[in-house]
Amino acid sequence: MTDVATCAQSRKQGQPHRLRADALRNRERIVAAARETVVEFGADAPLDEIARRAGVGNATLYRHFADRPELIHHVTLSVMSRTAERAESALAEESDAFQALRRFVHDAVAERIGALCPLLSDGIDRDHPDLLAARERLEAAVEAVMGAARDSGQLRTDVAVGDLMVAITQLTRPLPSSGCQDFDRFVHRHLQLFLDGLQAPARSELPGSAATLDDLRRRS
Repeated sequence: MTDVATCAQSRKQGQPHRLRADALRNRERIVAAARETVVEFGADAPLDEIARRAGVGNATLYRHFADRPELIHHVTLSVMSRTAERAESALAEESDAFQALRRFVHDAVAERIGALCPLLSDGIDRDHPDLLAARERLEAAVEAVMGAARDSGQLRTDVAVGDLMVAITQLTRPLPSSGCQDFDRFVHRHLQLFLDGLQAPARSELPGSAATLDDLRRRS
């Protein structure tokens, strides 16, 4: 039985398919390329372009991901998981609570968290168990970073995880097909301005109420 047939049979039977090392590397390259391409072009990024950036053929892409929704599903999981890891590492390794928050916010750029908004609005199954688990981990990790900064008296008290995530995703996502060069240089500058506005004591009263991730899901 060929690798493709074996993989298809494993999926059909609900069994995990153990990838060879080279196949795993290809899969990881495809997901990484998809993250970058979605940020640049939006959720309808051409699959041909994703395959080209990953350095694989179209057949290899479809061998790993049967269609666009499956690829988007795994890209979403990757962004959430890697972003949660960034938050956990920042909190564990930084002695200053607000510096941990600063580090996480800037690190989120590298994980292309700006891809999350178009992905989560692209008709994926938001209630898939894997996505629910990834979302819960991400929310807990970011809340832990913000909670530590809040408890230290350095973070204003009228912001929540949803506020932070909206700001990061908007500030790290260029307009689709904008062709903006060296975009990250502007991102880090604007993130620094945003972070300064998060510090306590607050210089203004924010309209509305603090946003949670649940709020964002209900409004989308």
